[in-house]
Amino acid sequence: RRPLTVICYICGREYGTKSISIHEPQCLKKWHRENNMLAKHLRRPEPKKPEVISIQAKDFYDLDSLNEAAWISAQNQLVPCDVCGRTFLPDRLIVHQRSCKPK
Repeated sequence: RRPLTVICYICGREYGTKSISIHEPQCLKKWHRENNMLAKHLRRPEPKKPEVISIQAKDFYDLDSLNEAAWISAQNQLVPCDVCGRTFLPDRLIVHQRSCKPK
């Protein structure tokens, strides 16, 4: 059985339940740095942490629904290519557009 993991709502990567609280603030700082270096038309609004309602009185969360909401949030950060429609992070879109040819 795999250990429990939580998906980061910013980058979409999986982290352990203990390390996600350390990762998220650092990931958000990195996101701000990278977003500020992009051209104005590629900048995105700051990602918001998904709200997931606790399922018990003891503040336990449904990990599957939390991960699903975080994955959707991370996927919403992607930007489609104007030529082929594939989605990329904004800094990777610039690299992709250099080699993407219309069919």
